[in-house]
Amino acid sequence: MTSWKTTVIVSTSLQNNEALRMLLAQQHRLRYSDSVEIGSFVFPLSGTAFMLITPEEFPEKAENTEYFKRIEKFVQVHRNSFLLLQSPVYGTREWQILSAVQKRFFGSNLKVLPIHSNVDIVKAVLSIAKATSKPHADSIRDRMALARARIIECSPVWELLEPRKHHLF
Repeated sequence: MTSWKTTVIVSTSLQNNEALRMLLAQQHRLRYSDSVEIGSFVFPLSGTAFMLITPEEFPEKAENTEYFKRIEKFVQVHRNSFLLLQSPVYGTREWQILSAVQKRFFGSNLKVLPIHSNVDIVKAVLSIAKATSKPHADSIRDRMALARARIIECSPVWELLEPRKHHLF
């Protein structure tokens, strides 16, 4: 099996981020840009974007509209968007932030993921980006269709319905 490699467009604000160094070590191509939202990285081939924040970056008042405006802009630009809230431990403040973001963006295309470490970041973003990239998404869709057909074909419900079939028509 060949390992999956892709290009990632990264906010210049994340140049010294350890998770991105881990992506580089796995031979992914990183392209730094000032045109993507601060703290974000985009997988163009899969159409997914991730914004990384830590509780320290988040304002004391969870209702801070400037911060929400930044997230809102990110969500408007990227149709398949994920907010990664990174904290080694989740205490009351972290859960409040998570809850505030989820409430504010309920019904939008933003998915919020609590993340503990840089290893978690890399695993999560690569799993999501790979699963949604064109050749892999098609393969997954085909396998799901085959599995669905097999489940329906082998369903014991057909055996139950067979004797009743003659009575239905």
